[in-house]
Amino acid sequence: MFDKLTQRLAGAVDSLRGRGRLTEENIADTLRQVRMALIEADVAVPVVKSLIDSVKVRALGAEVQQSLTPGQIFIKILHDELVTIMGEPGGGLSLRAEPPVVVLLAGLQGAGKTTTAAKLARLLLQERKKRVLLASTDVYRPAAITQLERLAAQVGAGFVTVAEGELPLAIAQRALDDARRGAYDVVIVDTAGRLHVDGEMMAEVQAIDALLQPHERVFVVDSMAGQDAVNAAKAFNTALDLTGIILTKADGDARGGAALSVRYVTGKPILYVGVGEKVEALELFHPERVASRILGMGDVLSLVEQVQREVDHEKAAGLAKKLAKGKGFDFNDLREQMLQLERMGGISALMDKLPGQLSQAAAQSQGQFGGREVKRQIALINSMTPVERRRPELIDGSRKRRIANGSGLQVQDVNRLLKQFLQMQKVMKQFSKGGVRGLMRSLGGRFPGGFGG
Repeated sequence: MFDKLTQRLAGAVDSLRGRGRLTEENIADTLRQVRMALIEADVAVPVVKSLIDSVKVRALGAEVQQSLTPGQIFIKILHDELVTIMGEPGGGLSLRAEPPVVVLLAGLQGAGKTTTAAKLARLLLQERKKRVLLASTDVYRPAAITQLERLAAQVGAGFVTVAEGELPLAIAQRALDDARRGAYDVVIVDTAGRLHVDGEMMAEVQAIDALLQPHERVFVVDSMAGQDAVNAAKAFNTALDLTGIILTKADGDARGGAALSVRYVTGKPILYVGVGEKVEALELFHPERVASRILGMGDVLSLVEQVQREVDHEKAAGLAKKLAKGKGFDFNDLREQMLQLERMGGISALMDKLPGQLSQAAAQSQGQFGGREVKRQIALINSMTPVERRRPELIDGSRKRRIANGSGLQVQDVNRLLKQFLQMQKVMKQFSKGGVRGLMRSLGGRFPGGFGG
């Protein structure tokens, strides 16, 4: 989400590295570059001013002047002030109320409210063991109701069916009644959005709010919306007295300004961040981790948590045991590794959380392990016979042509996959001999399959 901002800030901060001391002049020049980077990232002007003023006061203080590494201290100050701007860590939804707890979702059309409703339901069902009911009052966009019904079934939540011609307030009331009768812990109500803030929309959402008296009023905002997000956040906060914010589409090619602005202009905490389209792609908001990513330090903690959450540990242990016994790494194993990578959002979702040079090295692997390429390679493996997956050495010219035809690809794609597989096979063989040390020796400073060039 912060690629361009990270690059600009890295350039600004690099000008301070190696300096024996910081002067008002060189700090002013760096801060000028930081200010421009933030404005280009669509951070609201009042937020930029507050951040720059705070950094300047601390940078000219004794903390920096007496340091042997003033450039590093400056980075720490910038990190701390970014964290302050974004507020406290997101503790998630507060469910400390008599059930059913009502959660009202509001925001502009296209912000991702419907998908977010399902993501929240899944999170509450799986991690907090709550019974969840989903309802949509968006009668203006029938596809939204159908979409939420489908997603509710996917995550295992209840759903309030909508009769033809039923009005939003009637749906909201019935959702509350159904939640009480069905002994649900939480009812999540997805409201209608518009392309822009308008009086009619605000009046409707205020009427639903007055009827339901929700415990949580959450503003769902698209991270890519820029200044529009800030203006909408102000309007909705005035109308509803929000309790929290959810940022969506944080995995996109966004400037990132919304993440640094909405909390400041509303004073309300960012609870969660949506990091993909899948229903699992919702994370608690950690401002210190986001600040680290903005400054190119990576977010290894979130990466570790994601791996622990998404990786099938039984299958991983089975592969380790298989390799330890000297049994070869085959195409079935490679296919499983690729499916695991897909479940975690692909290499692009992971590399965003790696620090500086590791992230750059992983970026070079995009050609081999980007989302499209992984799907192509899985298609090739699926086109192989069970025997070919276990014994790749059997794959000759005629088999290559059959595999290519079966997957809709070319023979050269099969050749490229076989070459990468042989590299992986060597790596895994070395790993079985010498554990992690053997693996590192075999990599020679590179990633499997040619990662890092």
